[in-house]
Amino acid sequence: MNRLADATSPYLLQHSDNPVDWWPWGDAAFAEARRRDVPVLISVGYSACHWCHVMAHESFEDPEVGELLNQQVVSIKVDREERPDVDAVYMTATQAMTGQGGWPMTVFATPDGEPFFCGTYYPRPQFVRLVQSVATAWREQRADVERQGAAVVDALSRVGAPPGAGTPLTGELLDAAAADLAAHHDPVNGGFGDAPKFPPHMNLLFLLRQHERTGDGRSLEIVRHTCEQMARGGIYDQLAGGFARYSVDATWTVPHFEKMLYDNALLLRVYTHLWRTDPDGGGLFGRVARQTAGFLLRDLLLPEGGFASALDADTGGVEGATYVWTPAQLREALGEEDGDWAADLFGVTGAGNFGDAREPKRDPGEEGASVLRLARDVDDADPAVQQRWQRVRERLAQARAARPQPARDDKVVAAWNGLALTALAEHLAFTRTIAAGSPDPELAGRLERLVGVVGRAAELLERHIVAGRLRRVSRDGVVGEPAGVLDDYGCVAEAFCAVHQLTGEGRWLPLAGQLLDTALARFARPDGDGYYDTADDAERLVSRPADPTDNATPSGLSALAGALTSYAALTGETSYREAADAALATVAPLLRRHARFTGYACAVGEALLSGPYEIAVVTGDPVADPLVATARRLAPPGAVVVAGEPDQPGVPLLAGRPRLDGAATAYVCRGFVCDRPVTAAAELAARLRPAP
Repeated sequence: MNRLADATSPYLLQHSDNPVDWWPWGDAAFAEARRRDVPVLISVGYSACHWCHVMAHESFEDPEVGELLNQQVVSIKVDREERPDVDAVYMTATQAMTGQGGWPMTVFATPDGEPFFCGTYYPRPQFVRLVQSVATAWREQRADVERQGAAVVDALSRVGAPPGAGTPLTGELLDAAAADLAAHHDPVNGGFGDAPKFPPHMNLLFLLRQHERTGDGRSLEIVRHTCEQMARGGIYDQLAGGFARYSVDATWTVPHFEKMLYDNALLLRVYTHLWRTDPDGGGLFGRVARQTAGFLLRDLLLPEGGFASALDADTGGVEGATYVWTPAQLREALGEEDGDWAADLFGVTGAGNFGDAREPKRDPGEEGASVLRLARDVDDADPAVQQRWQRVRERLAQARAARPQPARDDKVVAAWNGLALTALAEHLAFTRTIAAGSPDPELAGRLERLVGVVGRAAELLERHIVAGRLRRVSRDGVVGEPAGVLDDYGCVAEAFCAVHQLTGEGRWLPLAGQLLDTALARFARPDGDGYYDTADDAERLVSRPADPTDNATPSGLSALAGALTSYAALTGETSYREAADAALATVAPLLRRHARFTGYACAVGEALLSGPYEIAVVTGDPVADPLVATARRLAPPGAVVVAGEPDQPGVPLLAGRPRLDGAATAYVCRGFVCDRPVTAAAELAARLRPAP
């Protein structure tokens, strides 16, 4: 019997009609394997995964394969986004046994969960032979299989050890990390390394902050170059905004089309901060920031207030079908003249730059399909060109909307929603500063409505806190059972700090403190050397994951350090600052040689090194006051900014800070040491960006 029909995960529900007798992860599945005396198949994936769909179609939907699995194993299906702890344990085993990893992940384990064979995607013939071989080995070579599983578990217990003796994170270490990134920068296409290329958002955020601290022009140029190349490439949706998961080539041209919430949240932070460095002349970066925020709010925002996890890579089983164009399709949508103009602008040719490997070869003379990329500069073009481009984009977007659309994974992941709220709060806080000078009279009103959207999303995350503990996922407003892991606590606490700064409401800061106190008490290693990714009272797996490196998202440790830093600055409670310093000290040994995998840790380190600045503006107009605008435009890396009337409940940064002579007043502190308050925007600017 297939037991996935009652699952909340869209990925599990996609498999609820398979002829495989799937079990969800849980004790009952392993008990069934022990009762039957058979091994366990642990199949891990996620709903937007292209090759997960391929393997499902080839194998899991096949009645013969289903019968084989039902006879020989107990099959468990896991959504990696819902259970990142399970994914982390078995991905570490897969990488150790095969030298690589990815999804779908295919693991065979003993009834105690000890993995003895690991892999990823298998075509149907190979998968059938593999299941048969595993079943034979289980019957005839049981002792060898169990020894292998025990050896893997023993190795896993050593993988989670701290990376080395902790050391204070210094400016010299951060500069060395920036130099390491510069050494791997692709000077032609931007980014780091070769294909496939993933948007290096956390590294870019770090380099922006390192530039602000040191004035290092090389760091800023790497960020600008990479962000421009990505924004002009096919990895960026040239019609509707938003970034795909990665590019299969080195030039950012052909993406793997899934769009993930976490990528777009982190990239929104980068493009907003880059725009902030040149608010008047940063046309491309400001446009991409606005469009990426628009993508999150239009395509991923859910009725219950949170943000969906992802859009699928496939449409109707074909990757990229929604997004690619031929010259003839452009002419059909736009007419001859505009169609040819768009083909030139977006690099669409008869040869094409994209092809799904499962599609039949084209007939001679048949046009190929292309991913749209920006082959010409439009952001600095003549106004008439920009207007034509805007009309073309809108008409193509309307035509594309009539095509079949990719599926959306509408579960709400706490950590990723935390990243999205932090990014949107920062984006809205900065965008507010330029609304007064905008020719659009309705911009200020729209921004205030979006502040309300952020508030409602934060309220949904508040409902994820059940009996004082954070839950990982919800769907349709119903909070699921999986417990939050460390990055959930860190990212959501950071988001509450960001919403507190955006709205000036006192309700959010105590919630952040509650989550941080729980994380410090439940996730810390007993020896004080860092943190585990699961709580001390969480479900016991064959090993307790503890990965300090930043990968697709910030590590739990880095996310926690970021939240601790912001919370300490907002409350003045130094113990949280000390905890952030100690957390980053455990990963400092990795910085010199592995900067690409410590980007968020480095970004948080820059905030700590700069103070961080604590900026309080006492004013009756926390949106449009010139002091507020100056603070939000010029705030140094990781600074916190709060504006409002003095002594508001739940807003420690405004406590005991009166107006000077009845005027709006800015108070600037750094590392809990304060300067003389100022009332003029020019004086505040000099405090925040002193002359060299």
